[in-house]
Amino acid sequence: MIRVEHLSKTFAIKKRSGFAFSKKSDTTPSVITALDDVSFTLNDGEITGLLGLNGAGKSTLMRLIYGLLQPSAGDVWVNEHQVSKNPNAARQQLGVLPDDTGLYKRLTARENIRYFGELQGLKGDVLENSVNQLIGWLGMESIAERRAEGFSLGERMKTALARAIVHQPQHVLLDEPTNGLDVITTRAVRRLLHELKQQGRCVIFSSHLMHEVSGLCDRLIVISHGKILADGNLDAILDAGKSHNLEDAFVNLVQSQQELQHG
Repeated sequence: MIRVEHLSKTFAIKKRSGFAFSKKSDTTPSVITALDDVSFTLNDGEITGLLGLNGAGKSTLMRLIYGLLQPSAGDVWVNEHQVSKNPNAARQQLGVLPDDTGLYKRLTARENIRYFGELQGLKGDVLENSVNQLIGWLGMESIAERRAEGFSLGERMKTALARAIVHQPQHVLLDEPTNGLDVITTRAVRRLLHELKQQGRCVIFSSHLMHEVSGLCDRLIVISHGKILADGNLDAILDAGKSHNLEDAFVNLVQSQQELQHG
């Protein structure tokens, strides 16, 4: 279980004033609110979709959950571990696919996966069985012994996803895992997510693709400008957005928020 309580994140920025070629230019501090008092609980055995436009706060929320960023207010618990106070213990229970796959290009796909398994403390047959299982689930047999340099987007994503969950974490966080992937790779990712759910794991993934989340998720969280606009199953989101179509419901929710903000 992942518990998010009154989570906020602001970023300080500086606005330059004065002429471009002036030797002295004043800097006026300003603040951007990326996340604003967000609370929810993610349950085991459930796939949750975090749905929002680019810049809505999805990636910031993900980074706060796995401890890459420190919150401005509130906190996150991964089971009994408070992320801000005990990040290493929390991360051991997380499998994370960030927005940048960051593979080691000189290693093969298998070596990338195995290396991260070793970092998580796996050894011997347990490690090799986990690596082989993931290669099979994701259909990676043809690339397993190839160096990651020159991989296509889909090949990089498969390798990064296997690397993220090689240690069999209870909680899996995926930042737009199917964005830009071909149909075959997308289907492989979907099968894996369903398998993780059947194993009782807690899965959350961010997306702005309506068809992706509507057919895959048990629960949807709609986020815009750092605030949660709706949270529930598909029927609940359609009801909140006053539409029988998820895309229209989402647009209605976002536009209603914008109208309130602009009076």
